Amino acid sequence: MTYKLVLLRHGQSAWNKTNQFTGWVDVPLTEQGEAEAKKGGKLLKDKGVLPDIVFTSLLRRAINTANIALDEADRLWIPVKRDWRLNERHYGALQGKDKSEIREEYGDEKFMLWRRSYATPPPEIDPDDKYSQSHDSRYAGDPVPRAEALANVVTRVTPYWESDIVPELKTGKTVMIAAHGNSLRAIVKMLDNLTEEEIAKVNIPTAIPLLYELDENFKPIKPRGEYLDPEAAAAGAAAVAAQGQK
Repeated sequence: MTYKLVLLRHGQSAWNKTNQFTGWVDVPLTEQGEAEAKKGGKLLKDKGVLPDIVFTSLLRRAINTANIALDEADRLWIPVKRDWRLNERHYGALQGKDKSEIREEYGDEKFMLWRRSYATPPPEIDPDDKYSQSHDSRYAGDPVPRAEALANVVTRVTPYWESDIVPELKTGKTVMIAAHGNSLRAIVKMLDNLTEEEIAKVNIPTAIPLLYELDENFKPIKPRGEYLDPEAAAAGAAAVAAQGQK
């Protein structure tokens, strides 16, 4: 028995376009991001990879990417489950800041430590900062972080994977997760059992479906999965890696 899992990062957001740290700030897709999501949905349809259920975060850029892609694939009717544990990594006090300016102010080493290290979070955000989610009603009763490293994202995603996503895979459904660069990297790290050094080099492009076929133990048959448009994915991943460059 094999199982199908599709990972889909949201299309370009307003702050992707302006090169700002986004994290849990609920910014919309750009027109380009909407077009990317539509193209992602067309890839799903053309390749015959049709989701039976979708999991998303609580952030509109992921929710709308899922909706646009599903509409294009004629699958808008399938069930969707949303959970904060699929949210992007919380970038703390960096949320809203320009990546290039942070790099210039703090230097390459600190910038890369905050952006790509596995265990070191950025500085914590003040709960009363305008970009804090401490008073956001959608997280009432849930623990709202003040900053996260990728390790923290792995810690919150893993139990959700086991409790909610794996049971759907076990029924034979094709499952799609429409989420964010870092919540999807957390899943990739878990699936492929990557080291901290290996996951630091993984960049997820926007809105290009990544297909994993999993064995009976929910481990990848093909390590790292397969993008439905490999050429576009390689270019998109390179663009993500270059964010914040001078």
